[in-house]
Amino acid sequence: MLDQIAAVRPTRLRVEDVMTRAVVTATVDTTFKQLERLMAEGDITGMPVVDPSGTIIGVVSEADLMLRSEAGGEGLNGWSPAARERRSKSEALTAGGLMSSPAVTVELDASLAAAARLMRRAGVKRLPVMDHGGLVGIVTRADVLKSYLRDDAEILTDVVEGVIRGSMWIDPTTLEVEVDDGVVRLRGQVERRSEVEIIATLTRGVEGVMEVESLLTFRFDDRGVQPPKEQRHI
Repeated sequence: MLDQIAAVRPTRLRVEDVMTRAVVTATVDTTFKQLERLMAEGDITGMPVVDPSGTIIGVVSEADLMLRSEAGGEGLNGWSPAARERRSKSEALTAGGLMSSPAVTVELDASLAAAARLMRRAGVKRLPVMDHGGLVGIVTRADVLKSYLRDDAEILTDVVEGVIRGSMWIDPTTLEVEVDDGVVRLRGQVERRSEVEIIATLTRGVEGVMEVESLLTFRFDDRGVQPPKEQRHI
């Protein structure tokens, strides 16, 4: 069964499917005023900072620019690393002083779920997208969230064809699948208890699925079944 599951996966959106390919960049010498103009003209809130070779060395955001207006503010007091960084940025005149470095990046073929986790852990709203070491795009939090706005019909097709038929090799007409605002409801009976758990897990991995409500039942509880002695690993 594990070999069957690995062979076919439901459709999964990746970073390359939603990223912006035309990337606005800055250099360390780009001035504060130039950064403001670039963001306004491009209707963006951040951009990668690159060196003369095109290598990403940091990212500058609208939040970094806002620190320029906080000079002397309460949030800039103290000697913690965060306070020192904010104070330094509030006095910076170019992207080199304003940017956050090193840049947090993501690979072109990464899943949107992986990109979302990376953004959350790093506390950033955008990720430069890399392919073989080169900058090929940028993906934002808004881009990632688009995957969760998928039509229920598309999600239903992925669950029925990708999970139930494709991965589990189960006739989908034997089960009942409903999708309502991203919530997937599963009803019916399968052969083994392990299949109930696997179907629910794979369904949660389908892009756009917000929640899985499984009412699946099973004919045989295979949790405690041991393989023949000669097949067990020693």
